Amino acid sequence: MKIAMSSGHGKYVSGAVDILNEHQEAVRVVDKVAEFLKASQVGVVTFEDVTSKTQNENLKTIVDWHNRQSRDLDVSIHFNCYEHTSKPMGTECLYYSQADLADDVAESIAGASGLVDRGPKKRTDLYFLNNTAEAAILVEVCFVDSETDVNLYERNFDSLCEALASAIGGTEVAPIPPEPQPEGAFQAKGKCSHFGGPEDTGVSASEGLAFLYNYDDAPHLFLPEQPSGTSGLARRLNPEIFYVACRWDYNVTSKSQLSRPSVQALVRAGNKEFRAWPADWGPNQDTGRVADLSPGLMDALDLDTDDVVEVIYPAE
Repeated sequence: MKIAMSSGHGKYVSGAVDILNEHQEAVRVVDKVAEFLKASQVGVVTFEDVTSKTQNENLKTIVDWHNRQSRDLDVSIHFNCYEHTSKPMGTECLYYSQADLADDVAESIAGASGLVDRGPKKRTDLYFLNNTAEAAILVEVCFVDSETDVNLYERNFDSLCEALASAIGGTEVAPIPPEPQPEGAFQAKGKCSHFGGPEDTGVSASEGLAFLYNYDDAPHLFLPEQPSGTSGLARRLNPEIFYVACRWDYNVTSKSQLSRPSVQALVRAGNKEFRAWPADWGPNQDTGRVADLSPGLMDALDLDTDDVVEVIYPAE
C-alpha cells in the first residue's frame, strides 16, 4: 500500500480562513497523518503547493504531482467553511468512486474527535477527484468557522490524525516514536487564572502579547476580526482556543521557540490534561499564580481561579 497525500490549496491560495486557516491546518494534518503511516510501515508521500498564485494553477499543480507518483490511493486534505457559528457542523469525506472508504474515513474521524459525522458525499464536479488517475478521496476534516468544530479538532488532533491514518492505511497504526525534546524545558505547578479575549477587561484594549506581535504570527490563536473598541492582540485572543501564559525564562525557552506553532505545552489538572499554545508571559509574580489559561482551557479542565494547575513545556 502506498498513499499520495496533499494539503488542499497552497501557500498563496489559502482556501477558507476564519477561526482556522484551511491551508495551514491541512499541512498540519498531512504531516501528522504521514508520521502515523510511516511509523506503521505504510508507504506515503506528501505534497504542499508553495508556488501557485491562482486557483486553477493550484488545482493543476496538485493533481499533476499526484499523477507523477507511484501509488495506490490519492488523498487530499481540506477543511470546510459555511458561516461563522458556535454550532457543531462536522466532518465529511468526498468521493467519486470510493464510497466505502469515504464512509470509513468520515466515521473514523468523527469517532476519534467527537465531530458530527456528515458521512460520505459523492461529488462528480471536483477537479481533484475527476483528474487523479488512481482511487481518490477528498477529506473535509471540519469547519474552520464553527467554534465547536475547532475546539474538538484542537483537543483531539492527534487522535483524529491517528484515526484518519488507520482508515486510509487499512491497518491499525503504530505509535509515533517520541521525538527528542527541544532544549529549554519548563515546568511549573501552582495557582492559575484566565486571561485574554474580548471580555477580559483586566487587560487594556490596546495591550499586546510578549512574543506574538501580529495576527499573522499565530492566526490559529486569534479571532478572525479585531473586537470592536480594541486594538491589542490580548483582547483578540480566541477565548475558546487552548493557550497558556507562564513566566518563561527566555534564556531557556526563547521567544522564537515559544512562538512556534508546532510545539505546545502540556497543561494538567487532576486527571485531565490538554495541549495548549504558549501565548504570553505572565502572570505577575505578585499574584501568587504560576499560569494564566484561556477561558476555554479553564472550562475544559474544570478549573476556577486559584485552582492548582501544572504546566510542562514542551509537551511530552
